[in-house]
Amino acid sequence: MSDTAPEDVRMGSARGRWILLTTVLGSGLAMLDSTVVNIALERIGAEFDASFAALQWTINGYTLTLAGLILLGGSLGDRFGRRKIFVIGVVWFALASALCGLAPSVEFLIAGRALQGVGGALLTPGSLALISASFHGGDRAAAIGAWSGLGGVAGAVGPFLGGFLVEWTWRAVFLINLPLAAIVVVVALRHVPESRDPQATQHLDVPGTVLAVAGLGALTWALTAAGEDGVTPVVIVTGAVGVLSLVAFVLAERRSRAPLVPGELFANARFTGANVVTLLVYGALGVNFVLVVLQLQVVAGFSPLAAGTAMLPITVIMLLLSARSGRLAQRIGPRWPMTIGLLLAATGMLLLGRIGPGASYLVDVLPAVALFGLGLAGTVAPLTATVLDAADDRHVGIASGVNNAIARAAGLLAVALIPAVAGISGQDYTDPPAFSEGYRAAMTISAGLLVAGAVLSAVLLRPRRGPADPPTTPPRFPTESCTHCGVTAPQQYPRD
Repeated sequence: MSDTAPEDVRMGSARGRWILLTTVLGSGLAMLDSTVVNIALERIGAEFDASFAALQWTINGYTLTLAGLILLGGSLGDRFGRRKIFVIGVVWFALASALCGLAPSVEFLIAGRALQGVGGALLTPGSLALISASFHGGDRAAAIGAWSGLGGVAGAVGPFLGGFLVEWTWRAVFLINLPLAAIVVVVALRHVPESRDPQATQHLDVPGTVLAVAGLGALTWALTAAGEDGVTPVVIVTGAVGVLSLVAFVLAERRSRAPLVPGELFANARFTGANVVTLLVYGALGVNFVLVVLQLQVVAGFSPLAAGTAMLPITVIMLLLSARSGRLAQRIGPRWPMTIGLLLAATGMLLLGRIGPGASYLVDVLPAVALFGLGLAGTVAPLTATVLDAADDRHVGIASGVNNAIARAAGLLAVALIPAVAGISGQDYTDPPAFSEGYRAAMTISAGLLVAGAVLSAVLLRPRRGPADPPTTPPRFPTESCTHCGVTAPQQYPRD
């Protein structure tokens, strides 16, 4: 059990509203940057005359440190204070954003993005954990629902804001984080109570964290370099180092006194199956949200604002339908909602692959985006709920964190690998015919990942045999509060 605020915070109280403002703005910082930076890639590449590999690293530098450190960030908050680590993360994120906004070169920008990921790994777990520790009972469920819904609104506003800022200058995408971060820090220090887990382990899994980051980093570099320079001896050696580091991570977790990833979680076949599906689905999504906005700008001639808002229906559809999808999966099981949802998303992905020169938004883009969004709305909430339901009560929070980290790692590796396999490299993003050819191949590969996820969902998520599990009251993961589930990673459930 966690220690709590000096007083129970009520949902409608002034302090409750301040806590919601702080956590929504804080998590919104990380969410905004994980989506709108994609819109800025074409302008960044043009200013720095950067290769496509450099643009990949502009995305992957952030995702690498975020995926590798997000589990450690949650542990640090439990041990040293959730508000303290959250505020440190926000300040770190803001300073890194300033470095990105003032970057004199693409290499400097990539370094700043990696530092941003460190800040994101500290603030992201703390956002929902602060709500969980501050509110109790029915107020907690209502607060999580409000946080989720307001986060969905922020996700809907993001493409408009990002596109507008990029039209002015791509640097504003990063610099706007500074005043927002200042508001978060001031409100957090004045109005958000501190909390920590007195039973949190005193041992941090630093070796596991180092091995995870090293393994993901080496493997990502090897995959990206292979796309640019071919399979050279350096690429082979670096890739081997990455694989061996990840194997060492698995072995180290088995021996750790306080593992980031408890091994018993993966002893549950349902949990393992749901996370394999997560790997496939979020790998495809990572590629989609990088390449589609580039295709719209480079090939179809859309402005940054138009390209960013072109994907807005996905967020709107998920806002409207994710909770309903989650409730349906609670009644009939996640197998068929996820299977059908992923097949719909794969079809939408193939239709997105048809975007070409002179594409019409209403004819060529909107139907594909709408079908893709419908598929995701049928998939994401049931997938997240399946992961949580497969874990026992004491592991629900860490199970959510593991699933979130796997989703981000999937995007990281897919953005490095799939464009290389599809033949996108060098300055292709400045050559519409060359980029368009690789783009179509990448969409086909990504659609294949979604189809594979659908097949695995149908096979691995069959109804359990035997008597039904007794219902929990209230449910550990109430789908009514999942009014928005992120497309960059599953919504994290707070630790108790």
